[in-house]
Amino acid sequence: MDIIDIINTINDAIWGYVIIGALVGCGLWFTWKTRFVQFRMVGEMLRLLTDASVRPKGNEKHISSFQAFAVSLASRVGTGNLAGVATAIVVGGPGAVFWMWVMALAGSATAFVESTLGQLYKRHHKDSFIGGPAYYIQQGLHCRWMAILFAVLITVSFGLANNSVQTNTICGAMQGAFGWDPMMTGAMLTVLTLVIVFGGIQRIARVSSVLVPVMAVGYFVLAMVIILMNIQLIPHVLRVIIENAFGLNQAAGGMVGAAIMNGVKRGLFSNEAGEGSAPNAAATAAVSHPVKQGLIQALGVFTDTLVVCSCTAFIILISGVYTHPDLNGIMLTQEALQQEVGAWGPVFIAIAIFLFAYSSIIGNYYYGEANVRFIWSTQRPLTIYRILSGGVMVMFGAMVSLDTVWSIIDLCMALLTACNLVAIILLGQYVFRLLDDYQQQKRQGIREPTFRRSKMPDIAHELECWE
Repeated sequence: MDIIDIINTINDAIWGYVIIGALVGCGLWFTWKTRFVQFRMVGEMLRLLTDASVRPKGNEKHISSFQAFAVSLASRVGTGNLAGVATAIVVGGPGAVFWMWVMALAGSATAFVESTLGQLYKRHHKDSFIGGPAYYIQQGLHCRWMAILFAVLITVSFGLANNSVQTNTICGAMQGAFGWDPMMTGAMLTVLTLVIVFGGIQRIARVSSVLVPVMAVGYFVLAMVIILMNIQLIPHVLRVIIENAFGLNQAAGGMVGAAIMNGVKRGLFSNEAGEGSAPNAAATAAVSHPVKQGLIQALGVFTDTLVVCSCTAFIILISGVYTHPDLNGIMLTQEALQQEVGAWGPVFIAIAIFLFAYSSIIGNYYYGEANVRFIWSTQRPLTIYRILSGGVMVMFGAMVSLDTVWSIIDLCMALLTACNLVAIILLGQYVFRLLDDYQQQKRQGIREPTFRRSKMPDIAHELECWE
C-alpha cells in the first residue's frame, strides 16, 4: 500500500463517519436558528451586491462589498465546477448531483454564519482589513493553538494543495484541446500567478472582479443554450438524478452511499460552505454591518452550486458520455460539450477552465496570505509562501496525476472543515444576535443598517473594529 492508498483510506474514514454528518447537521441547525435566512433574504442579498455604504477615508484602500464577493467566488468557481462535478458523477453516479444541491441549500446558512463572524472579528491591516477563522478563533474563543492550527491547515489546503488541483485541471484541458505540453502550461501559469500574488489583495480583487462575472455569465449562457436545445431530455435527466440519489432502481441500489459521499465532498470543494475559506475574503470588505457580508457570501454558495455546478451536470448527463470508462475529470466535461456543440466544445472548456481555475489560484493564494500574516508579522515568511504557492505548487500540479491531487485536497478539506465547524458552532450565538439587530433596523425603515461594538458590550473588548 503506497502513501496515496493510505491517504484515501483515511479520507474514507473521516468523510464517511465525521465530516458529512457534521456538515449536514450544522447546515440544518444554522438554517433553523436563522429562520431560513438563505431563502427569505435572497432579495436583500442581490441588493447588497451594489452596496457602497462605507467610503474609504484618506489614503485607505478598502475592498468593496462586491470585490470581496468576487474574491470569494473566484475561489469557489473553479475546478470543482467543471472537473469536480464530472468526478462526482463518475464515482458516485448522477445521484451525487442531488446531494450537491442539498449541501448548497443547507450549507448557505453555514456560509452566512462563518462570513458574518469573519466580519465581526476582522482587524485593521495597513490600508485595508484582514480576518477569517483564525482571527475569530483567537479573539472569540481565546484559543491561540487552535487558531494557529487552522491557519496552518488553510495555508496548506488552499495556498498549496488546492492550487495544484487547479493547475492540474488547466493543464489537462489545454492538452486535450490544443495538445499543449503540461510543463509548458505550468510554466506559463507560474509566471502569471507570481505577477498577481506579489501585487497584494487590491490587485487580486481587481482581477477577480473582472474575471468572475465574465466567466460565470459566459458559461451559464452556453449551458442554457444546450439545455434549451435538449429541453425534451430534461425530465429524463432529473429522473435519473433522483433515482440514483435514493437508489430507486436496481442499477442505482448500491450507489447511494457513494452518491452521498461524493456529492458532499465535491459540493464542499466547489462551494466551500463551512470550510472556513470565504470568511477570509468576507473580512476584507468595508461594510456598515457584519450581516451584509454574511448574506452576500450565502449568495455565493447558491451561485456556485445551484447555477454553475448544475450547468456542468446537465451538460454531462444530457450527453450521456458519463458512462464511458476512460473519461474522468475535465476530459469528461470536454467530451460532453463536444457531443453537444461540436469540435469547438473542448476549446471553449479549455478557455473557460483557464479563467475558472486561474481565478481560483489567485483567490486561494489570498486565503493563505491572510493566515501567514496571522502567524508571522515579518515579511520573509510571506515572501517564501508567495514563491511556494504561486510558483512551486503551481508547477507541482502540472507534473502529478489527477488522483494524487484529489486525494491530498480531500484530506486537507476534512481537517480544515472540522476545525472551523467547532469554532462557528461555539460562536454562532453572536451571529444570531447580529441578524436580529439587522432585521430590526430594516423593519424601522433604515435602508443601510449599521453596527457598533457597543451594541455587544459583553464582547466589545474582543472587537478591534466597529468603533
